[in-house]
Amino acid sequence: MAILDVTARGPVTHLRMNAPERLNALSDEMLAALHARFDQLAQDRATRVIVLSGAGKAFCAGHDLRQMTAMRQAEDGGAAGFKDLFDRCAALMARTQSLPQPVIAQVHGIATAAGCQLVATCDLAIAADDCRFGVNGVNIGLFCSTPMVALTRNIPRKQAFEMLTTGEFISAPRAAELGLINRAVPGDQLTQETEALAEKIAAKLGTAVAHGKGAFYQQMQMPTEQAYAFTGEVMVRNMLETETREGIDAFLEKRRPDWPQ
Repeated sequence: MAILDVTARGPVTHLRMNAPERLNALSDEMLAALHARFDQLAQDRATRVIVLSGAGKAFCAGHDLRQMTAMRQAEDGGAAGFKDLFDRCAALMARTQSLPQPVIAQVHGIATAAGCQLVATCDLAIAADDCRFGVNGVNIGLFCSTPMVALTRNIPRKQAFEMLTTGEFISAPRAAELGLINRAVPGDQLTQETEALAEKIAAKLGTAVAHGKGAFYQQMQMPTEQAYAFTGEVMVRNMLETETREGIDAFLEKRRPDWPQ
């Protein structure tokens, strides 16, 4: 059984984490499978949107604690292994945002610790309204310091710190209020709502979305003046695309653009 199911539906590629017995934990195998697939999809111009979901009763329960515990058998007590794990997880999160395609998290059940980090890292997220989110490591004595990076870039500081220090779950509607997800929907509509969003984005010009996604994350790290200078250069490159010229001509001529499918 593959640890990652891959299904292409036109311009939308669906990735389903398929380790339900581990609540789709970000094990060594899962991290490797996701990173490898993302690397492949980055070169796939036919894929314009990626949807990430989980099999079974949960989206993702974070790191695989059994694998982490086994690392303690090393002479250094696991220090090198832990560092390598967190580095690989951080690399996956960075890869998610460096992809040219938007990544939508389709979330159900629970998303905890590094699983919540993964939701926060994805470009967009839609969740079932009975889903719960948490950075619960503090409950077992392990503060969720790496998930904190993505969480604090999604929701207000005090709410993030409360989640991190209490280890309590928040509901999907509350996650939507805070900005962790785009919206919460009835569970029986989750797939339909996610698919609708994916298809809406996939209908746009892929090169324009790729330009925009790359610029989105880079400009966030810049002072305002530098961000304007940078994004102006991005828009120049975008304007010089042949397909962009066709899109503008079509708008002025009141017709649909003749873009490649």
